[in-house]
Amino acid sequence: MAKQILVVDDNLSSLKQIGAQLTSRYEISLAKSGALALQICKQEKPDLILLDIEMPEMDGFETIKQLKADPELNSIPVIFLTGNRDIDTEIRALQSGAMDFITKPANKDILLHRLELHLQFSAYQTSLEHTVMELENSIVASFAELIECKDYNVGGHVLRTGKYVELIGKELLTEGTFGEEFTETDLNRIVRAAPFHDIGKVGISDVLLLKKEKLTEKEYDEVKKHTTIGAHFLQRIYERIPEQDYLKFAIQIARSHHERYDGMGYPNGLAGDDIPLCARIIAVANVYDACLTDRVYRKAMGYNEVFRSILEEKGRAFDPRVVDAFVAARDVLACLDIRTLPVLKIEGYRLG
Repeated sequence: MAKQILVVDDNLSSLKQIGAQLTSRYEISLAKSGALALQICKQEKPDLILLDIEMPEMDGFETIKQLKADPELNSIPVIFLTGNRDIDTEIRALQSGAMDFITKPANKDILLHRLELHLQFSAYQTSLEHTVMELENSIVASFAELIECKDYNVGGHVLRTGKYVELIGKELLTEGTFGEEFTETDLNRIVRAAPFHDIGKVGISDVLLLKKEKLTEKEYDEVKKHTTIGAHFLQRIYERIPEQDYLKFAIQIARSHHERYDGMGYPNGLAGDDIPLCARIIAVANVYDACLTDRVYRKAMGYNEVFRSILEEKGRAFDPRVVDAFVAARDVLACLDIRTLPVLKIEGYRLG
């Protein structure tokens, strides 16, 4: 599939000339202004941008500044293409985050060679980042599963919970339920953070976590401390590696995934939208998986019973909007488990 190049230049003749030079090898989009370029980037996410510097209203430097400030667009490589040969301008261009600087009029062969070089480098960098992320995710999941074994010995809980969060989140994005408050980037970071939700249980006694009898009030208060222990532990990690943005969500999730929408949860008694959205999402996913699996103090519940219990807690334990997304994703969620679910209707929802 041909790579997509966005050419940005306020000079129409220059714009057409460069487009004609590249059209045989790449898919070309043209923009006469920085503002239009930003709109195109959000819609199409080109593989590379050829950006003029001297443009009215929004010049190349302001355009690249806004690109780099947008998490969805900041990884797109930018090459400045300009008739200004001043060395200070070239230095400023590279300092602004551009990959290269080419003066106009550009020789076609040189232009094509430089484009291909940067596209290959960008592809390699993306592949390397994905490999590193997969390795990090594997380490995170393995560590979190180790913590789960300390608790309930239910293999796969953290991985399934992360997948449930992803499916619920995709429904929320599709419906635009939370608008700009919740983006695809947010969802990706929340999914990465999800395995850490019970990390604080490393600081709770095995005697309490593995007790089959009902916990006393004092014992339950001790177990509830896993939320603040986990948040504190993750905060220490984030302070050491602040570039890992997903850890900000992990801290919120660890602390707040047992808060209730009606304000009756712990540790802070938060209610409604005061509870971080990431924690509201994982609260549903966590309870869903927990109820479907055996625990030391009870047997697993059936699908119908689990869905019924979650729907009954809509607006009480759980954010109603998250529950609606959970129900909308119900068929896909069910496919993640080998058990089958008969058709059942509950409160207007078709479960099956």
